[in-house]
Amino acid sequence: MAQWWQKAVIYQIYPKSFQDSNGDGIGDIPGIISRLDYLAGLGIDAIWLSPVYQSPGVDNGYDIADYEAIDPQYGTMADMDELIMQARKRGIRIIMDLVVNHTSDQHEWFKQARSSRDNPYRDYYVWRDGRDGNPPNDMQSTFSGSAWTYDKASGQYYLHLFAAQQPDLNWENPELRQAVYKMMNFWIAKGIGGFRMDVIDLIGKIPDAQIRENGPHLHDYLKEMRAATIGDQDLMTVGETWGATPAIAQQYSDPARHELSMVFQFEAMQLDQQAGKEKWDLMPLDHATLKAVLVKWQTELDYTAGWNSQFWNNHDLPRIVSRWGDDGQYRVKSAQMFAILLHLLRGTPYIYQGEEIGMTNHHVKSIDEVSDIESRNMYRERLAAGYSESAILHSINVKGRDNARTPMQWTDTRNAGFSTGQPWLAVNPNYKQINVTNTLREADSVYRTYRQLIKLRHEEPIITSGSFTNITNVPRTVMAYYRQANQQRWLVVANMTAETPTIDLPDTAKQLVIGNEPDSDLNLQKRVLRPYEAFVVEV
Repeated sequence: MAQWWQKAVIYQIYPKSFQDSNGDGIGDIPGIISRLDYLAGLGIDAIWLSPVYQSPGVDNGYDIADYEAIDPQYGTMADMDELIMQARKRGIRIIMDLVVNHTSDQHEWFKQARSSRDNPYRDYYVWRDGRDGNPPNDMQSTFSGSAWTYDKASGQYYLHLFAAQQPDLNWENPELRQAVYKMMNFWIAKGIGGFRMDVIDLIGKIPDAQIRENGPHLHDYLKEMRAATIGDQDLMTVGETWGATPAIAQQYSDPARHELSMVFQFEAMQLDQQAGKEKWDLMPLDHATLKAVLVKWQTELDYTAGWNSQFWNNHDLPRIVSRWGDDGQYRVKSAQMFAILLHLLRGTPYIYQGEEIGMTNHHVKSIDEVSDIESRNMYRERLAAGYSESAILHSINVKGRDNARTPMQWTDTRNAGFSTGQPWLAVNPNYKQINVTNTLREADSVYRTYRQLIKLRHEEPIITSGSFTNITNVPRTVMAYYRQANQQRWLVVANMTAETPTIDLPDTAKQLVIGNEPDSDLNLQKRVLRPYEAFVVEV
């Protein structure tokens, strides 16, 4: 029997940008509570809440100073308890973001650790002596530069795979692991629905061997974590695993291994960057390669003994409709196409706030408009290396994380209804056209497609448990596949471009299940597809 999270659709909220309730320009927990009826209307089953813990905000909350306190900009612990309760009343679970690869350098553990080499907390972090006045080795930070920072007071370097203000925890220390499990149980006792685990494949790192992800003890740690916290409770865990292959994902998500429910893997999300280069080194998407990667993850992972997540967007990724769709003439059609293509695949689908109304990237003209630490660090580094400012800004406009973080567009009034004050990040100027109020009035909207897809998932077991068969004799820019369960068989067709290719399939369509062209005819022989057309038919 399917687990609740296999039949669920999960909605990610980036709290800073969702809804401000007090006019300070920063989204907050009371703001989220005020929008729960909207989310219940969409039909979602759970909210993945990006971090709301106490934090200096160097990396927008992914640098945690206290795991058991709410940052005042988001509200209070009483607000958090209210959110969990109000969501539960509407049948929605809260999935907390668990960031345990690193903390903030303002966390009490790190303050103690750097106070002296003899401090009991010293071993909660990764410290090494330098080499001839240089860092211990050549490990690089994801946010540019060395992954080692020298701590003058104690005369050693500490490891940080992200910002220097995000020191890495030492998972080889059993006391540190127990402290993490105690904190997780604090949140489980509050009635949450599970955890999304930030860069969890890095906790097994072996810095001396420069092994970042999938270290030799990673799966031991995850098994121990599961036993000490979740056990057999009906909670969901999803791990962010940038280095996962289908075989590794199988290890994480096989129920018999007692590790995670599922993973986020990013193979498809790296197809528009040059091989071996950084995400800023752009190249055009090859649709045949995208299809091959999607098919690989549908066929090489055993979904009877493992599970996967499906997503196009999150707080770290640009908006899919701008990235691989068309955010101009075919914005609605391409957004609907990506939704249909994704939600009919095997695995749990995730919707990122604003995706359900087709929000787009927001282009900037100057680095002064950029908030994200990753983009700003890259800008400085590449400018010094001789790149032109226009080339750097182009990369930021295509791939920068601020694209996903502009405030949610609720109305066509001031600041898109997000805040009565000055928003912490500029609202996308297209909010007058693209907003929830307009969308709810439109007959053929992106929102309506998402709501239909969620309803289908809840009602049709074929989506959760049906088999997947790829169809190869279609044009390279078209993805087509069958889902089958018992005697029921569905055909899914998605045209991923504005071109008008022809498909010629031997099937006879019985009825349209869902599509983004309301007048879709059911003929599948020598059928000319319209730009970004997508449909599901029973055959």
